[in-house]
Amino acid sequence: MTAADARIGESWKGPLAAEFESPYMAALRSFLIREKEQGKRIFPKGAEYFRALDLTPLEEVKVVILGQDPYHGEGQAHGLCFSVRPGVRIPPSLVNIYKEISADIGIPPARHGFLEHWARQGVLLLNSVLTVEMGRAASHQGQGWERFTDAVIRAVNENDQPVVFMLWGSYAQKKAAFVDQEKHLVLRAPHPSPLSAHSGFLGCRHFSKANAFLESRGRTPVDWQLPERVE
Repeated sequence: MTAADARIGESWKGPLAAEFESPYMAALRSFLIREKEQGKRIFPKGAEYFRALDLTPLEEVKVVILGQDPYHGEGQAHGLCFSVRPGVRIPPSLVNIYKEISADIGIPPARHGFLEHWARQGVLLLNSVLTVEMGRAASHQGQGWERFTDAVIRAVNENDQPVVFMLWGSYAQKKAAFVDQEKHLVLRAPHPSPLSAHSGFLGCRHFSKANAFLESRGRTPVDWQLPERVE
């Protein structure tokens, strides 16, 4: 897998060039080819593996939200963590994210789960692993994606602009443990899953805290209200 193969914005190609040229990325590409040759269905589609990077240029990143795996159900994943395509049922974790936004800043829950509006404003919706086999959660863990997305986080961490990292759950908190807290705002809470949301995610007020931080650093806050209609 090369930078030329990846549909990512130009701003990421320089910082990630060494990753695309590394043997582990070649091995990852071979793994994905073998999986497809065996007739396995891989989500999201190839053109959307790097959708989060395509929609959110490095210099425009304001907030990083970390997920773990793409959704493995039919028609859900499209390259942004927690987001699903228009017309797809809103997943339970996203329902809780909407509840917290409503309680925190008074925005009523959206009727869809399509989060591109956030991504286009500088919210990097990054999964740790960027592909999955249909119906098999975590099936592509340990194949190299984690190393690649670590490099993405490092690139954001080393950027001059102050950024908010929303780290929900122990997995995300461990993955981004190296982030410079002198420069960036690191917000931690339990995962928004129904299993843990009531243990501290609901009531965390991360969305108002993020916007207050951005404004205090001279950056435009995020409009968390999603458009009612999406194509």
